[in-house]
Amino acid sequence: MSTYPHHSGNNLLAMAVHNTGFLLDRLGQDCHPLQYLRELTQNSIEAIQRTGAPGEIIWDLDWTAYDLDGIKKLCITDTGDGMSGDDMVRFLNQLSSSVSAQSMSGNYGVGAKIAALTRNHAGVVYLSWREGPGAMIHLYRDSELGQYGLKQWRHHDGSYGHFIPIEDDVRPEIINGHGTKVVLLGHSGDADTMQPPFGASSPSRWISKYLNTRYFRFPQGVVAKAREGWGHPRTDKDRNYLRTLTGQEPYLNQHSVSQGQVSLKGAIAHWWILKDEPAISNNSGFMESAGHTAALYHDELYEMATARTGMSRLQQFGVTFGYRLVVIYIEPKDNATTPLTTNTARTSLLIGNEPLPWTEWAAEFSENLPKEIAQLVAEKAAAAADTDHQKSIRDRLKDIMGLFRLSRYRVTPEGDISVDEDALLRGGVVGTLPHSIRQRRESSPGGHPGGSAGNVYAVFEKTDGSPGKRVKSDPFPDVRWVSVKDGTREHGDMEDRAAKFLDDKNLLLINADFRVFSDMVGHFEKEFNVPEARPLVQDAVRGWFEQALVETVLGVQGLANSKEWTPAQVSCAVSEEALTAAVMQRYHVHFAVKRELGSKMGGRKTPA
Repeated sequence: MSTYPHHSGNNLLAMAVHNTGFLLDRLGQDCHPLQYLRELTQNSIEAIQRTGAPGEIIWDLDWTAYDLDGIKKLCITDTGDGMSGDDMVRFLNQLSSSVSAQSMSGNYGVGAKIAALTRNHAGVVYLSWREGPGAMIHLYRDSELGQYGLKQWRHHDGSYGHFIPIEDDVRPEIINGHGTKVVLLGHSGDADTMQPPFGASSPSRWISKYLNTRYFRFPQGVVAKAREGWGHPRTDKDRNYLRTLTGQEPYLNQHSVSQGQVSLKGAIAHWWILKDEPAISNNSGFMESAGHTAALYHDELYEMATARTGMSRLQQFGVTFGYRLVVIYIEPKDNATTPLTTNTARTSLLIGNEPLPWTEWAAEFSENLPKEIAQLVAEKAAAAADTDHQKSIRDRLKDIMGLFRLSRYRVTPEGDISVDEDALLRGGVVGTLPHSIRQRRESSPGGHPGGSAGNVYAVFEKTDGSPGKRVKSDPFPDVRWVSVKDGTREHGDMEDRAAKFLDDKNLLLINADFRVFSDMVGHFEKEFNVPEARPLVQDAVRGWFEQALVETVLGVQGLANSKEWTPAQVSCAVSEEALTAAVMQRYHVHFAVKRELGSKMGGRKTPA
């Protein structure tokens, strides 16, 4: 018999929200600044699908408001099933309430409220028609109360309500029997909401760019459009027009030379190799037209990595060269044990409530690199300067290689560094005691130290293998000099950085365009001002800077798998910024280059 009393559900006091305004503001902070474009578009898509007929969605300037008072307000209009005044009060003024069925993988009923309302304190106005007269509501934030809700209206008969009927004069042309228009007022009545939020890409095409890159494809029967060039006269149809939105898939299919799929553990990788054409740059204003990565879920794209971040991720996927021409979308598979869903703000995907395993996917894709991508990488890599300095660097370092195998860091009573041994764990230090020496723990009978911090399982440590990563057979990295000039480096990748180390590939990419290198070459060209100087100078400068970078990588590898260095800290020590710092000293490189050039060129100098 249960020891707990049974309570009827009829007696339950349902949980309520004490401060809805604070909750909305907090949830709104988690949203992408342009997330409301997605939320309102998705609501329109679902409204059209409920009609069972084709429909249209248009993001545009609210011409009615503009003609009346000259203020530019952004609006979205659809030909969906529409809502009555009572429906709008019921569904739009309640958090986690929706016309569509709610589910953990579908509509949450909060998206437009937290993404749009929190960025439009003056209001979000809904005008809707459903087989009859239209109705309007006005959601806004009361600044004194700090709460969101519906504006109250006084009707002509003296009664009050939270929606009002509206004349057909304001019905948009595309709405016939049913549909909805939503107007975004911003934070004040005179705010221009056609202007993009700070930091939005493609300011004159920001709506098109965001929605095209958020959606993989739009549903069949749904046509979406967005206004561009609204600052030009309405008669200028070449610049002030509605662009049809397609999502990324149709564009990639049209502008690629090959495409395919790779099966990964728990996911499918879709890939495209783009045509090397001007469209890569020309179409970047309204589409993600160059190489990038993203996650694909329910025909939407999440966690898109572009520009410098995208280049780095593509290199992790094995696209070390030619990454400007490669697009990879990972589509995770859903299953009962590790359900696939999004966070509430729909900014990221979660598998079993955990972040996506990008590192594991990258390693698996790299090991199974499609032959078309492998061929592209090989062709682009052939243009990179395959360094011929490695033999001389190896010869110089062969007698001191033992110095790169660092001695083990030990805690001793005689030392002058105080360390809490209980806080030393594999991969890092979690705490220190700065003013005391801990007494060394007595070893357990088997010679192993006892478990620390109450973890008795520490005595069962496996000792017949290395706890770290597999040691590379050759510690020397493969080195390539890359440059924008020869197409082996793209603008934005390693921009004003000396080098990049790809640990999993044991590949060191050195930026030949870095100004420290070019300045040193220029310095010696002036000193040895003879026709044959330039190739000799460039070779010598590159050789000695390359040695400095190779030594840095070799030295940092000696820190791996130690107690005091986590894998993340080791990666930080060979980051682009750290490698740049490694070549910022000048004296020793200048001395070595001058000595080498002096031996090769003798006294052949001409005053600059």
